[in-house]
Amino acid sequence: MDAPLILALGRAWLRERGEVPVEALWASGRALGLRWAGRKAAEGWILLLQPKPEFWLLDTAHPAWVRLQAEAARDSGKLWGPWFSGARLRAVEGDPRERWMGLVFQRRAITGRLETLRLAFQAIPGRAGIRVDGQDVQVPRLGLGSPFPAAAPEPLEDPPPYRRWRERWGADLDRAVAGEIPEVLEGGGGLLDRHRAWSEVRAEALILAPAQAGAERKRQAEAARMERLAQALARDRAKHAAILPLKRQAQSLAAELYRLKGATGEAVLLDGSRIGLPEGASVETAVQGWFGAAKKAERGLARVAELEAELAREQAAWARRMEAEALGLAPEPPAARQPKGTGAAKAKGAPREKGTKRMQADGKRKDGKGAAFRSVVVDGFEVLIGKGDAENDQLTFKVADNTDFWMHVASVPGSHVVIRNPDKLSELPRNVLERAAELAAYHSKARDGGKVEVHLARIADISKPRGYAPGKVILKKWTGIRVYPKP
Repeated sequence: MDAPLILALGRAWLRERGEVPVEALWASGRALGLRWAGRKAAEGWILLLQPKPEFWLLDTAHPAWVRLQAEAARDSGKLWGPWFSGARLRAVEGDPRERWMGLVFQRRAITGRLETLRLAFQAIPGRAGIRVDGQDVQVPRLGLGSPFPAAAPEPLEDPPPYRRWRERWGADLDRAVAGEIPEVLEGGGGLLDRHRAWSEVRAEALILAPAQAGAERKRQAEAARMERLAQALARDRAKHAAILPLKRQAQSLAAELYRLKGATGEAVLLDGSRIGLPEGASVETAVQGWFGAAKKAERGLARVAELEAELAREQAAWARRMEAEALGLAPEPPAARQPKGTGAAKAKGAPREKGTKRMQADGKRKDGKGAAFRSVVVDGFEVLIGKGDAENDQLTFKVADNTDFWMHVASVPGSHVVIRNPDKLSELPRNVLERAAELAAYHSKARDGGKVEVHLARIADISKPRGYAPGKVILKKWTGIRVYPKP
């Protein structure tokens, strides 16, 4: 994808829809998806790294979007989302001679301060990458693909794509790079409409078609394997079925064994029928061998029937999987790690979580009066609410981890509130913090009042000197959030 085209597409969006905020993000091993909010037809950007670095505009219901998002880790939204959710695009940086684009976003932090971040996309084949840098805020290392410097590259010469654009557009080169000329892409309508149509064609070629071809190869290989297995089971069934008539012969001989004892070669029954015996074997040996072979064949037929039923179930499951992949769905991603706390599922024999070693195994208080804290989930984050002074201390200093967030109404008795942070995010989404602050205000003596201030701190910044009363703590540093109490 040419560097001038990348800049033209980004700047066209900025000019026409720059005020639309980011609603959600996801990150897979080969792409980053940004879903834009506030539109009837949900659409988003995909910054693709593999198999080729490209910049797409797609509807979020498009099969390529669904497939790439299904490849993303389930907690990728928690890692990227807090930094970009609600942020608005303010500038598109870059040089048309370098395949590098810097997307400058601005968001309002929980403290009310405006913060600026840059999402950089390096679209160089073989060295494609994505990275996030905070221009006035500390951002943890967020990136995909190949690492590259934070600063924009310095172009040394005019590459062939730039020369082609200069020859084609001449004096209108600056307008073309600014995304003001729709004809930089084929098709009809405005540049954003052309971008979406072009993206759908590229998504079909790079994502859906290879996936369908791979699925077809897997289907053929799996169908051939199942066919070989079915043929082997058919041969085993025929082999076992051919032995079963020996049982009837053995039964006939056993009924007249009193008079045929010691016979060899051939046995003549009372009805005149003749039964050949194995060479060198007596009638007693033949009867015993045939009964044993028939019993073995019966067991073999039962086992073949079990394998045939298992094969039928496997074929049905494979057919369902092929149908799902034909619709553009990726295989089920691995399960995200379980959150800590009383609601987390624990495997048998798993080690006890840090901070819960003094808790009862069933999450109850030691005095038997029920759970030591309430647990609610807010947009995927577990929020724990203490039930009393002693329980507040237990929640804050024995259950919570140092990276968890802590809340309490300022200067008013109330419950300690802990927001679990298993992914060690430096900042939580604003809606999660506001909802947790509302719960902290509701579970306090300020429940019936108006707007109150709630202190927000890290567990690592909370201490309790010796001799302090239950529930009383000291905050090393904190920020304030003003909310109304809500249950």
